[in-house]
Amino acid sequence: MKSYDVVIVGAGPAGLSAALILGRCRRRVLICDTGKPRNRASHALHGFLTRDGIPPLEFLKIAREQLQPYQTVEFCDIEVKEVRRTNEGFIINSDISCRKLLLATGVVDRLPQIDGFKEFYGRSVFHCPYCDGWEVRDRRIAIYGKGKNGYGLTLELTLWSSDLTLLTDGPTELLPDETDRLKRRGIKIYDIPIRRLIGSQGMLEEIEFTNAEILACDAMFFSTGNDQHCKLAENLGCKFTDDGAVDTGDYEMTNVPGVYVAGDASKLVQLVIVAAAEGAKAAFAINQELLKEDLS
Repeated sequence: MKSYDVVIVGAGPAGLSAALILGRCRRRVLICDTGKPRNRASHALHGFLTRDGIPPLEFLKIAREQLQPYQTVEFCDIEVKEVRRTNEGFIINSDISCRKLLLATGVVDRLPQIDGFKEFYGRSVFHCPYCDGWEVRDRRIAIYGKGKNGYGLTLELTLWSSDLTLLTDGPTELLPDETDRLKRRGIKIYDIPIRRLIGSQGMLEEIEFTNAEILACDAMFFSTGNDQHCKLAENLGCKFTDDGAVDTGDYEMTNVPGVYVAGDASKLVQLVIVAAAEGAKAAFAINQELLKEDLS
């Protein structure tokens, strides 16, 4: 059985950032990943100082290259299916042991089931206005979402455009005062079910409804929620917030001794730069705990 100081599950910004700090501390680290990042459909990453506009996969490639000098950091292309706690730490998939565990597994978006959606996702259909709102500023923007999700995202997008249309794909699930507030701002609301998205080369041009009506638009944002990428945190007994994120305290610690969670799985501010910072904080705390144990 191979033994490590730390196993990191997930090689996104949080996991790679943690590996860099731990590698510099000469810790034996194993990073497990399946190669399916959340933002793989996106063509550009935004909001990360010095890396604004870089393709997400290029960002990850650079991060991996910068970890190569740290000989105590290893990568393994495996899915972590099982984690078992022991007196000394954790057993991973029955053949890997570690003293501390960092889960940087992220979340999975619930993508709208609309004909044509995948053709435009990441090019002109997005889920995060902080990441992609600037690129479609002052354009015709549709928002897909029901109830508080659609309402909140629509109000956010007033920062980027005044030409907004909320699409609820059926009953709006809005409260009367929410409907009134949107209409007072000149925001149109469509509760007609959507038939398909229309455009070319990844650029959205029109949205067709089941009554054959057509809405011309240049981009669409959606708010349909997301789920934990895996059940490892749940199976280990980690506490969750009411919003479905892993409840972490100082330095990304969970209620389970030795288990840390960083990145989108633990916070509602789901930006790459925030995930990277959380990974660094978690690594600092992990190294401090290991140091205390080593010196005792």
